[in-house]
Amino acid sequence: MNIKEIQNLIKFVAKSGATEVKLEMNDVKITIRTGEGHTKGETTIIQQLPNMGSVAPQAIAPLQPETALSTGTDTGASEDSKYITVKSPIIGTFYRKSSPDVPSFVEVGDSIKEGDVLCIIEAMKLFNEIESEVSGKIVKVLVDDATPVEFDQPLFLVDPS
Repeated sequence: MNIKEIQNLIKFVAKSGATEVKLEMNDVKITIRTGEGHTKGETTIIQQLPNMGSVAPQAIAPLQPETALSTGTDTGASEDSKYITVKSPIIGTFYRKSSPDVPSFVEVGDSIKEGDVLCIIEAMKLFNEIESEVSGKIVKVLVDDATPVEFDQPLFLVDPS
């Protein structure tokens, strides 16, 4: 099961109102719990991988409800609405560059096209390149380098014009 399928499953479970879903496929077991014993809107994924011996299943951080971007003024909010928000497809640590001695993948003002690498998100010791699904110009970077991000958290604002 790839990360996109897991993300879609999380979204589906969150929208369905189910309190727990267990999925077993081949050698992967996933349990998604919502509600019970958690704060409202929080989802926890527990995934047990094969050949882990006596190691306990690993919890992959809670999923928090989406929060709206707020600029503090109506003018700013309507201005932001013309931009496309690039969101995190996974939970992990956000990095703007592949190593400390190289420039960032993108800077404010850079033109990007579909497939360009925008950042890296480290999840469970795996470094995932996050590619743009839109073309345009980077207007704002919404996350500081080397900070944790949640699933569906806004990362960049892109002007598609």
